[in-house]
Order: sequence, then structure tokens, then C-alpha cells
Amino acid sequence: MTTGVRRRMGVEERRQQLIGVALDLFSHRSPDDVSIDEIAAAAGISRPLVYHYFPGKLSLYEAALQRAADDLAERFVEAHEGPLGARLLRVMERFLSFVDEHGPGFSALMRGGPAVGSSTTNALIDSVRQAAYVQILAHLGVEDPPARLELVIRSWISLAESTALIWLDGRRIPRAELELQLVHDFAALTAVSAAYDEEMAAVLRRVLAAEPADGPFADLISRLFTLAPQSAATP
Repeated sequence: MTTGVRRRMGVEERRQQLIGVALDLFSHRSPDDVSIDEIAAAAGISRPLVYHYFPGKLSLYEAALQRAADDLAERFVEAHEGPLGARLLRVMERFLSFVDEHGPGFSALMRGGPAVGSSTTNALIDSVRQAAYVQILAHLGVEDPPARLELVIRSWISLAESTALIWLDGRRIPRAELELQLVHDFAALTAVSAAYDEEMAAVLRRVLAAEPADGPFADLISRLFTLAPQSAATP
């Protein structure tokens, strides 16, 4: 007959456990509604012990946001292989999967939650946006982006954020449809900019030249073509 012995965790191991427990709770409810007592109970330790590792709820909240931000930034990492439309669709699938799984936590990350206005939270949000921006630039193969391209990419990232936050309130649009729509949004923003700028037009031509007939961008063109009056659709 053997007796189980609870293993004592090291300092860093315990910190990471508490961050994981807090993030899990924040993923299901607003961080404002989660108490230190609940975090302690979920971790199987006492309330004073939580304060031994984190001076307060805000510091634990910020640590949990850091992990969430790192995870979210990783969702934008994609191999530079194949058509751009398919790559962006896979990115949006992972992005909205994160949003779906961590609704309240995602809202807290984007809106600030208990740490609204804090330099730490603002820096985390900016780091995710910058990571996404760098990834999209790399997919386009552009090292020194013209002003309009930077505007398009950063506008699209903001659009994806706001769309996800609105979608969380009821999830009234099927997630798969929204993922495709966000990819179409990127193509549409790029196309509008290309109509005003030859550098952007060159970027768009290069992207479309590599797109298959059954890809997301071709799908958008087909959908728009069916909406145009026959007289306007005929060259």
C-alpha cells in the first residue's frame, strides 16, 4: 500500500501554474469578476500563498495577459508557402479560434480590463499588433513598405480586432464565414488602395498572379462580379 505525496513546486513552476489558472478563469469570465480566492482555490493553495508569488491581482492579471499576448502573436506565424489568400485564411482561423476560446480574456487584452490605461497593458497590445504587422509584411515579401501599404495592413489588423470583439457579443455569424470575410476585407482594402497608388497596384498584381481560381481572393472577385449590374460588369 502506497501513500501519495504532494510534490512541492519550485518558485517559477508555481508562478507559471498560477498564471495558467488565472488565464483559464479569465477566459470564461471577465477578470473583474474573478477573485484571488477563486484563483487560489483553483490552484489548490491558500490566498496568502498567491500573494507570496504575486503582490496583487493586477500583477497576476498582467502576467496572464502577457501569456495570452504571446499566444495570440503566435497565431499570426505562418509558413511562407503557397498563395497569400490561403495563408491569411489559416491565420484568421487560428486568430478567431483564440478569440472563441478566450472570449473574456481577449476582450480584457484589447480593452484593458482591470489594467486599463496601464503602460504594461498598452505595451502588450502594441506588441501583438506589431507582431501581426511584421508577419503580414513578410508574407507580402516587402521590406520597406510604402505609406499606403502600412496603412492597409495596420487598418486591417484594427478591423480584425474590432470585428472579433463585436462578434463575441452573441456570435451571430458562423465563425468560418467570418474568417473568410476578414481575408476578403484584406483584399478589398488592398484593392481600394491600389486604385490610388501604382506601388500598391504592383503589390496587388503580384499577389493575384499567384492566386488559384479556387482561392479566397478569387472567391471575392466572383462574389463582387455577381453583384455588379450587367452593363457595368461587361468590359
